[in-house]
Amino acid sequence: MSFIIGVIVFFFGTLIGSFLNVCIFRIPNEESIVYPPSHCGNCNHRLKVLDLIPIFSYIFLRGRCRYCKGRVSLQYPLVEGLTGVLFVLIYLKYGLTIELFKFMVFTALLIVIGIIDLKTQDIYDSTVILTGVVGIGFIIIEFFMGNEINISALAIGILVPVIFLAIFSAFGAMGWGDVELVGVTGLFLIGKFNIINLFLSIIIGGSFAIGFMVLKKKEKGNMMAFGPYIAMASYITLLFPNEIINLYVNTFL
Repeated sequence: MSFIIGVIVFFFGTLIGSFLNVCIFRIPNEESIVYPPSHCGNCNHRLKVLDLIPIFSYIFLRGRCRYCKGRVSLQYPLVEGLTGVLFVLIYLKYGLTIELFKFMVFTALLIVIGIIDLKTQDIYDSTVILTGVVGIGFIIIEFFMGNEINISALAIGILVPVIFLAIFSAFGAMGWGDVELVGVTGLFLIGKFNIINLFLSIIIGGSFAIGFMVLKKKEKGNMMAFGPYIAMASYITLLFPNEIINLYVNTFL
């Protein structure tokens, strides 16, 4: 039964990933994510159901538009497949619980924010605000389900990372969007877990920065999108929260 549910979760994730692609392409262009319906980016022909089957349509059509034969971005199947896999891992961690739904929504938002920032070096206010509203919504839902709200832990988990990154932002080391993003992640990763998320994102981002400089992809002092690393660290933290803390304690304390 769990295997069947996992397969269902994967295909559900690919469907969500298909919609996330729409968001990733349209939000930077300030276009509606609802209208017009999905269409080819080359010839603007409206796509039909058979053109929109996640992953499979790309494979069967060999990465080309059915109508104009123009190239279709590889981003489409990659994001669809990635979303499916990430959703399955969340299901394996949390099972059929409210956390499954909460973290699937959180992950979807992280994918959109992270990839847009990677492509444009910009984190859009609309995506951060939506993430914040959704986070508050889940806190309220869980409260009515009987979970207590630890206000002090919630506040510390938001303020410490925000203040820390705000200092770096003041010196131009990163954008204010990164500060906002690490703030709203604290609505999902409560208290110490968002602080762990902050330092994990710095480790991941720093590792990539060093790698890019070694490969001459980035010059020292150049701005680098930090949102993708916050997104990556957030996902790792939600999957392995206690394991990361135990690793830290065993290593440094």
